[in-house]
Amino acid sequence: MNNKLKPALLGGLIVGVLSAIPIINYCCCIWTLGGGVLAAYLYIQSSPTPVKIGDGAIVGGLAGVIGGVIYFVLSLPINIFFGMAAMEAQLERSGIQLPFSGMVLLIISSLLGAVILAVLTALGGLLGVAIFEKRKDGVAPPPPQNFA
Repeated sequence: MNNKLKPALLGGLIVGVLSAIPIINYCCCIWTLGGGVLAAYLYIQSSPTPVKIGDGAIVGGLAGVIGGVIYFVLSLPINIFFGMAAMEAQLERSGIQLPFSGMVLLIISSLLGAVILAVLTALGGLLGVAIFEKRKDGVAPPPPQNFA
């Protein structure tokens, strides 16, 4: 397995599950940034060379995509089961008539939430490299010369 994919899977799992659970998701920006930071930290620990800031964004972005898919798969049924009737009743009470059903609104909001998760987790990956990468990215010393 690719050395960026393992940290991204763990970070994405944390992002997706914790962001989809209704009561816990009030802190979703913390979960997304934390998942990206965790993915970057795990990638730094497994990398033999210093990790560049762009690599942190990549591993964080991968974690965000994985987390976004998990979030979409988990949150859509939860929102349909618990929130659709309440949302439609609220729209009806406020007199708002949508040209589409509440189901379409839930799907669009879940997709938008997944995209936002991916972006914020990539930012968390950048932050993770800035915090945890302490190795210097210098030029390797030249090999010893043989003057025989």
